[in-house]
Amino acid sequence: MSQKLASYKRKRDFRKTGEPSGNGGSARTTPIFVIQKHDASTLHYDFRLNIGGVLKSWAVPKGLSTAAGEKRLAIRTEDHPLEYADFEGVIPEGQHGAGTVMVWDRGDFSSLEEDGDDSGALEKHLEAGKLKINLAGEKLQGGYSLVRMETGESGEHWLIIKMDDDQADARRNPVSTEPDSVISGRSLKEIARDGRGDGPCR
Repeated sequence: MSQKLASYKRKRDFRKTGEPSGNGGSARTTPIFVIQKHDASTLHYDFRLNIGGVLKSWAVPKGLSTAAGEKRLAIRTEDHPLEYADFEGVIPEGQHGAGTVMVWDRGDFSSLEEDGDDSGALEKHLEAGKLKINLAGEKLQGGYSLVRMETGESGEHWLIIKMDDDQADARRNPVSTEPDSVISGRSLKEIARDGRGDGPCR
């Protein structure tokens, strides 16, 4: 576990940022997902899946689509601790990913692969560069495919593709119509304002 989080810890000074250190552990064993809206150097959405005891993570510039077949670029980032699923606040200037973080959506997910939700099987599919999952979130539901395209200097580039199922709806665009936090109801500006008043927060 500590090896999986080595990159995460190396990039952060926990004396300065309120992000979880990953030392406390988490009781979560069910496959959860979280999408964190992150106003850093550019606004993007961090998509995270609980696989193998950590949050496997991708930065998705435009967020996930609800339109069947629509592809969204996702850039793989370092594994995050499970406690990060509850993090909402401000990462201070000078720290990795400096900016405001919001829990935009969260819920459970399940594998649509034949070998099911076993963590080892999920890790195997991730390693192979292709994974099919079903999201049961507050804003996003239904099937999504994750497909690795290439690995270059900027890391692994993946696509997240909405499957054609009952939850697909090209008329919906929750990224723009449902912008606020699912845990606090706050906007990014409100979280940033509160963070300036309180210092780094979770």
